Amino acid sequence: MKQVMRVVAVVTGCVWMTVGAMAQETKSKDGGVKPPVQKQEATASTTKKVHVLVLGTFHMANPGHDIFNLKVDDVLTEKRQKEIAETVASLKKFRPTKIAIESDPGGKRVQQYQDYLEGKYTLTRNEIDQLGFRLAKELGHKQIYPIDADGDFPFDKVQEFAKKRGRQMELDEWMATIPKLLEHESQILKDGTISDLLLFMNRPEQVQEDQESYMDFAQFTDGKDFPGPDLLADWYKRNARIFANLRGIISSSEDRVLVIYGSGHLYWLQRNVTDSRDLELERFGDYVGKAKR
Repeated sequence: MKQVMRVVAVVTGCVWMTVGAMAQETKSKDGGVKPPVQKQEATASTTKKVHVLVLGTFHMANPGHDIFNLKVDDVLTEKRQKEIAETVASLKKFRPTKIAIESDPGGKRVQQYQDYLEGKYTLTRNEIDQLGFRLAKELGHKQIYPIDADGDFPFDKVQEFAKKRGRQMELDEWMATIPKLLEHESQILKDGTISDLLLFMNRPEQVQEDQESYMDFAQFTDGKDFPGPDLLADWYKRNARIFANLRGIISSSEDRVLVIYGSGHLYWLQRNVTDSRDLELERFGDYVGKAKR
């Protein structure tokens, strides 16, 4: 298999998804928005769209949570901190009114951001801190918006199927391409800046290549067992739930939402935005420049 991908960590849980079209904004009790039924007379040309920029990131803290992980040098060094400041300055040009992050809505991130505003929290190497918290504070945002949702990524079932059906070599060949991508990305970071790597990861061509690699899983089936297609379905389901949470934080047609997420989620989050009648997708490269190849 010629394409490559990033494989995200296996996580479990359940968050129910509610998605619909918006023509008017109706606030829910928790400050989110329930997508109302669109009026028949409203058209795409008359409905003001909410602008959404989905930024795919790498894990700056080297947590090692994924099956394959990019090795990153210390982002707290003076050089990398300057680069992060430059990246934050580029993102500021988007003028986000809300910043959504890859974190559990019921977790500790909301309080940590409040502590950060009060000078009681020191930023860690995590990209949520370095990009999300820093930018939100510089923009004067009073809160941060965690939108993550748990889900299954049953890669072990694909491995078991490949072994039992004599397709282990095929799976191994596919997996061997992943370190090559990570090596290329490591070289971009070594020779360039954090923005250079983010630009590469967010290139439409790279997002498409990553998705094509996910789609390779569809081949792991014999017509009776479907571990590959089931993995794809579970992956889409998780991203659909994340997207539902994203919609839930939109409370005005004037909102401009920056989403900071692991790059493996880029394809589906961007696709869900472009497929929505009331949302308009923007891209990181439009605010920073051309990507390095």
